[in-house]
This record gives sequence, structure tokens and C-alpha cells, in this order.
Amino acid sequence: MKYFNGFSLKGEEILFSEYLVQSELCVAGFSYGAQQALEHVLQSSERVDRLILLSPAFFQNQKASFIRAQLRYFKAGKDAYVEQFLKNVTYPAEEDLSSCLNIGTEEELETLLGYVWEEEKLRQIKERGTVIEVFLGGKDKIIDALSALDFFAPLGTTYFIKDAGHLLKLP
Repeated sequence: MKYFNGFSLKGEEILFSEYLVQSELCVAGFSYGAQQALEHVLQSSERVDRLILLSPAFFQNQKASFIRAQLRYFKAGKDAYVEQFLKNVTYPAEEDLSSCLNIGTEEELETLLGYVWEEEKLRQIKERGTVIEVFLGGKDKIIDALSALDFFAPLGTTYFIKDAGHLLKLP
């Protein structure tokens, strides 16, 4: 399986073992990594049977002022920004992500926040015979999970875990 990490994380895929398929024909990504996983599959000429998007970073319904504010907070103090970001990622669970910490860059954050999910890209992947699975947490403090659900539900098998947050863990 090819896996893409979330923003400011590395090695967190172990936290998602119950959702992942250990196969050379599977590509998966968490949050920011879900964006990268989609683009990888789209650009790849290799066979991919399953694309797993774990809490895909979905910000296209946010105002430009929200994105500017996030970038401004990151520039003002990236350590404090990432600390608060990771608290929001783990909510409502009590997961320690310190062993997975890999502080991201301003460019990565800008890419994450500015990424636009396009229905056509997902349709192209489905037309190749790739199964798309999306996992969302109902108590997500990072993204608007209901907006993401509305977007992804018609495009792939979508699982909405009502009491989970961005990390897809229950309290």
C-alpha cells in the first residue's frame, strides 16, 4: 500500500489500520495526504484497485479570509499553530501524536487549504475501475464534515462515523 501522511505528521498510518487495505494495489492518505493520494492515483499509469481517503482535507467551502487567517497564525508561530492543530485533529479522542510529529511548511499548509476537490478527477479514477472509499468523522474540528459528506457521497463509498473526529477515533 502507498500511504500519504497528513499535514505535520509522519508515520501515523498505524492509527488507521482498521480502515486500510494492505495491498500493493491500494493508495491511501489522511487529510492533506488524501489530497496527495488522489493526485498520485490520477497521475499514475499503474493499476490501483482502491483509493482510501481518510478525513480528506476539504476547505473549498471556506471563505478566503479563513484561509488567510490560518496562514497568518502559522507564520506568527508555527510550533503553537501545529500544537493547537494536532489537538483539533485528535478531538474528541485522547490520542498522543507526538511520535508522529513532523512540522509542516507554510507551502504545504497553503496547498492544503487552497486545494479544490474536483468531481471530474474522482470520476476519472472511478472509470478506471478504482474503488473510492471516504471516511469522515461527524465531530471533526478541522473540516466541515457535512459539507465533505455532501461532496463525496455521490462519488464513492462514504462512511460517516458520527462520534469520531478528524482522526476517526471514538472518545
